[in-house]
Amino acid sequence: MAQKGKIFVVGFGPGDFKHITTRAVEALQQSDMIIGYKTYVELIQDLVSAKSIVSTGMTEEVSRAQEAVRQAEAGSIVSVISSGDAGVYGMAGLVYEVLIELGWTEATGVEVEIVPGISAINSCASLLGAPIMHDACTISLSDHLTPWNLIAKRVEAAAMADFVIALYNPKSGRRTRQIVEAQRILLEYRSPDTPVGLVKSAYRERQEITMTTLAEMLEHDIGMLTTVVIGNSSTFFYDNKMITPRGYQRKYTLGDEKQPLRPHQRLKEENEPWAMNQETGQARNDFATDPNANRIKPSLAITSEPKPKKKSSLELATTALAMVKGTSAVRVTPKLVQQKMESIFELAVSPGVANKFFTPQQMTTLAEVVGEEGTMEYTPDHQIHLKIPTTDPAVITAKLREVGFLLAPIGDVLSLKACDFCYGEKTDSIPYAEEIQEKLGGMSLPKTLNIGFNGCGMACYRAVFDDIGIVYRKSKFDVFIGAKPVGRTAHAAQPVVEGLEPEQLIPLITDIIEEYKANAHPNERLFKYFKRVKKILHFTYQDMSSKIKVEPAPCGD
Repeated sequence: MAQKGKIFVVGFGPGDFKHITTRAVEALQQSDMIIGYKTYVELIQDLVSAKSIVSTGMTEEVSRAQEAVRQAEAGSIVSVISSGDAGVYGMAGLVYEVLIELGWTEATGVEVEIVPGISAINSCASLLGAPIMHDACTISLSDHLTPWNLIAKRVEAAAMADFVIALYNPKSGRRTRQIVEAQRILLEYRSPDTPVGLVKSAYRERQEITMTTLAEMLEHDIGMLTTVVIGNSSTFFYDNKMITPRGYQRKYTLGDEKQPLRPHQRLKEENEPWAMNQETGQARNDFATDPNANRIKPSLAITSEPKPKKKSSLELATTALAMVKGTSAVRVTPKLVQQKMESIFELAVSPGVANKFFTPQQMTTLAEVVGEEGTMEYTPDHQIHLKIPTTDPAVITAKLREVGFLLAPIGDVLSLKACDFCYGEKTDSIPYAEEIQEKLGGMSLPKTLNIGFNGCGMACYRAVFDDIGIVYRKSKFDVFIGAKPVGRTAHAAQPVVEGLEPEQLIPLITDIIEEYKANAHPNERLFKYFKRVKKILHFTYQDMSSKIKVEPAPCGD
């Protein structure tokens, strides 16, 4: 019986070695493989001795979790790393989700250990002073996985309840409006002078700390590496420190030489009149003061003494049933707050491999199946990407196929992109393109792979700038491998075969794809794989990149 592996999900804190726990270091040093976001791997690389390190880009968390599970089930000890705490917007939940989908149980499956770390709210608070001394919450402004309307409700609820708020993922290159909207909501409930602390790259080389106010915080640099800490109504600045009092100053007053009441006296009801009565479950209304009162009128009205509402038929029935049974009536909540889980069906459609023309019937069908709630987006790959809320995708696909659409999955799959064969005049190579699509199209791969297909030697479709380029020339085929299609260091693919006989094309492309699928790391593009292994089949890697030095992009391009 094969030995079971183990998964450590490690939170290594803010990034400074002094703030990583001993257990986190032990887990990293025990691991055969480290898997993590590229920037995080670089932060802890001096602590690890693993034989294999897999680093991937941002937004590729699911594939990291899947690879960790696959390696652990094969017997390896794997560490999946997160900055901060792995259980706070980290990798812990995703690892468990992947395991659950595979039927994992703690008794029979691979062992999982979550290693805690210092989360950003704690590390940033320590640099600001003491802003988290009262009730606080964390809210991520990233709407990548959570609907923005729900995030906005959470921001408003936290603002109304006078929480100290730590905003994670406040802004990125594409997401610039969310922090603006968050500020607008907060200003409805908080004073413009509310203290705000901005901490960028806490405990790292490029650490920046800014003290500002809610009204002026957008005048400063805020990005993905920034944590925004917003004080409550009692937070104040003192000597370049952001401090939130432990309470609302009814329990004790700083500055007195001695507390007027001893601890056991302060816990008596007469000395804490704002506290809940333990027998009645009620608190005096005259102490339920809204901390935002007399400042800015909230968009949602709050009253300390709501008018009694007429009981619903359900509440009356519940009360009557309780009286018959001699039990207490169960309180009926008229509005249960629950976020609806929505199923979104995603797929790509096109008129065909060689055909680039849509018919009116196809466009009408697209509008029908997408409806008001779905979206459709045209892409440079001659496909339209559809996102449709539905619980019955079979009905959708049947309608699309009925009007002649070619359907394909979206994600890390093989896609064939072909020229229009001079509007169908150069037809000799079309059957080969269609056979590749039929046999390989939609195949699941470590990373998205595009095959570019040109129907003549002019190669006007630029197939040589796809992962695999195929050019039909003089009744034979030229094959190119390993283009880097995007970025400032983009380059064409390496020519590996000229004059390939047509009957040899499909077997060769299939062999290349199968080797890549079996051996590439998760999220490793074909050009990166070719560069790493130096040989695909019998083709030796040659560096096709520009010989002019280009400064690397911040994302690790």
